[in-house]
Amino acid sequence: MNDKKIQEVDLYKPIQKYFSHDGYEVYGEVKDCDIVAVKEDELVIIELKLTLSVDLLIQAAKRQKLTDQVYIAIPKPKVRMRSKQWADKCHLIKRLELGLIIVSFSGNRSKAEILIHPTQFIQKKGTARNKLKREAILKEISGRSADFNVGGSNRTKIMTAYKENCIHIACLLDKMGPLSPKALKDMGAGDKIPSILSKNYYGWFERIKRGTYMITEKGKLEVQEYQELVKYYLDKIEDSN
Repeated sequence: MNDKKIQEVDLYKPIQKYFSHDGYEVYGEVKDCDIVAVKEDELVIIELKLTLSVDLLIQAAKRQKLTDQVYIAIPKPKVRMRSKQWADKCHLIKRLELGLIIVSFSGNRSKAEILIHPTQFIQKKGTARNKLKREAILKEISGRSADFNVGGSNRTKIMTAYKENCIHIACLLDKMGPLSPKALKDMGAGDKIPSILSKNYYGWFERIKRGTYMITEKGKLEVQEYQELVKYYLDKIEDSN
C-alpha cells in the first residue's frame, strides 16, 4: 500500500473485516451509502473519504435521518493525534454525535480502528475552566466602550479593553496635563490605573515626580492612530467639564 496512492475503496476491506468480526453483515454501496452493516435490528452506516472535510460531515449528518449509528471513516491522518488541531476536530465529530473510524496502512496490511462511537453529546458547561473563559469574555466586553474591531481580523491591530483603558488615560493626561492615579480614577479612567502606569507597556506614560504622571511624545503620536476612540474620550472630557 505504501507504493501506491490510497483510494477510498482501499478503506472498505479493513472496515468490512472489523464489523464482520463483530457479527455484522456488511454491504458496500447501498442506496448511496458507502458501507452498510446490519446485525439483527441494528443498522450502521459508514461514509468514506480520504480526508476529514465539511462535505463528509454533511454527508454523514444526512445519514442520521436513517439511523443513530453513523460513522465517518478516513485513512489515519499524518497530523499528531494528540495535537490541539486533531482534538478540536474530534470535539466537532462528537458534537455532531457521529462516530469516527481510522484505517492504518502498513505495507500490504491494513487495519480499521474505531476512535469515536456515535453517542449522545452532552455539553460540559459547568467546568471551572470554561467558567473562567466565559467570565474573561464578558469582562473584556465590559471594558470596551464600543466595537472597534472587525471580526476575523488577524493581521490588524486589535483593540482590547486594556489598550482602550491606556488610550483613555492618555487622552486625560494630554488634555488635562500631569495627573495622579487618584485624579485619573476620579475622572473615570478605571481601577487598573496604578498597574497600567507602572508597567507602561506601550511607553506612553512618564512619571515626573512621585505620584504624578504625564503623557510622552511617543504616546501623543501613537494614540492618534485611534482617532475614533480619541474623539470619544475627548467628548466625554468636554461633557464632564
